[in-house]
Amino acid sequence: MSKVVFTASDSSIYDDVRDRWYHFPNIYLKSVCEAIGDQVVFYQPRRNSGPTSTDGAQAYFAAARVVNVRPDPNRADHHFADLAEYMEFDLKVPFKVGDHYWESFLRKDDGSTNKGAFGHSVRLISDVEFSAIIAAGLGPSIEEARSESDEHMFDPSMSAPTPIERPTATTTITRKIRDVAFRRHVRIAYANTCAITGLRFFDRKGRPEVQGAHIWPVEENGPDSVRNGIAMTATVHWLFDRGLISIGDDFSILRSAKHHDALASLPLRDVMTVPEKISDRPHPTYLEWHRVNRFNES
Repeated sequence: MSKVVFTASDSSIYDDVRDRWYHFPNIYLKSVCEAIGDQVVFYQPRRNSGPTSTDGAQAYFAAARVVNVRPDPNRADHHFADLAEYMEFDLKVPFKVGDHYWESFLRKDDGSTNKGAFGHSVRLISDVEFSAIIAAGLGPSIEEARSESDEHMFDPSMSAPTPIERPTATTTITRKIRDVAFRRHVRIAYANTCAITGLRFFDRKGRPEVQGAHIWPVEENGPDSVRNGIAMTATVHWLFDRGLISIGDDFSILRSAKHHDALASLPLRDVMTVPEKISDRPHPTYLEWHRVNRFNES
């Protein structure tokens, strides 16, 4: 197995669904096949919104794991890499900081940038370099996870806290860090406000009450991406997970007829509030999954 970098832009000519699969030509087949079962990091190039654009971050922004490679049935010279455990970073990591390049492949012997290397949409990367990018991108979530663990260290009613380690090349990113990162990103996208009720509360330490609810649960291979999440209060989250409410493709809030009277007493909106950024809004694929697999309509 090998770790790789996938270059992905918003205006890509490929049929990517970034948190589910990566589309690529045959020239990279060998490298991607080597990565099956291993992790990848996503990189956004300088050209992001068109062939002449210069608005790309030139930074690493997410990670995932390659679980399968399959041929494109419509293009004989292309393949798809199926992904799992997709997770966006807290911070975008520039491809270099000062004279330091996260990928040594991108640095010439004289210290300048190897621009030709950027022409490779798929690049092999060492375990050490991969781990350094992950640690830089998830720094805030790692520290928050560590802090949450320490908060309960002296509570005799609770079990001993699980040590929070920085991600390394020999281990996958822990579920604890993934949960913290996902919750953080969803809260930011929804301005710390419940999308279903409009309620917005903070505790004494200034931490928001609202939770990040997965639409397609991670236990069922749902990704840790913002568009697979909705900000909800604890009660609404409970209702959503148990299928008493769901969301239509038009973002209307659907209510179970069987529990109509009980739901009528709650301050549920008719249409959920969505993030201002379109790319952060719930994806129809995930909303459909919830309606089909969770929603108790009758």
